[in-house]
Amino acid sequence: MTEELVPPLTVVRPGEGAAGFLGSIGVVFKLWGADTNGALSVVEHPFPVGALVPPHLHTREDEYSIVTEGEIGFRSGDREAVLGPGGYITKPRGELHTMWNAGSVPARMIEIISPAGFEHCFREMAEMLADGPPPSADAIPALVAKYGLEFGRPDWLPDVIARFGLTPPGP
Repeated sequence: MTEELVPPLTVVRPGEGAAGFLGSIGVVFKLWGADTNGALSVVEHPFPVGALVPPHLHTREDEYSIVTEGEIGFRSGDREAVLGPGGYITKPRGELHTMWNAGSVPARMIEIISPAGFEHCFREMAEMLADGPPPSADAIPALVAKYGLEFGRPDWLPDVIARFGLTPPGP
C-alpha cells in the first residue's frame, strides 16, 4: 500500500502573508502551491481607486475570484460584470480577461489559481517592481511569457476605461 502525500497544515491569519505591488494592483500571498501539493494557490489583490489590470489570458491555469471589499469589474471574453463583496466569478484559461476597481473606494478580492504555479510569476513581478519601474520595456512581457501569460489590446478596452474613469495600462 502506498502512502498518500498529505500537504502540510498551513495557517495564515488575517493580515498575514508577504505583500508586493504588480504595477496597477497589489498582491498578498496566502497559500502557495507547496501548501496544496500543487492543486491551487491563493492570493489577495488590493485594487486602488482607478486601477485596471491589463487585459491578458492564461494558457495554463483557471482563476476564481471572490470580491471581499468595494466593487470590482470583470470582463472575460464578451461578458462583463461588476461585483461587490461576496460576489464570485470564474475566469477560464484561454480567454482574454481584465479586472478593474469599478467604484470610488479601494477594493479587494481573493484569487484562487488552479493549478498552482502562477503565484511565482506574481512573486517575480513584485520583486522586479519593488524599486521602481521595470529595468527594460521587454522585462515584464518576457517574465509573463515564461508563465504562459499573454497580453492583449481588445477593441472594447477604451470603452471600459472611459466608463469607469480608469488609468489606461502602459504600452
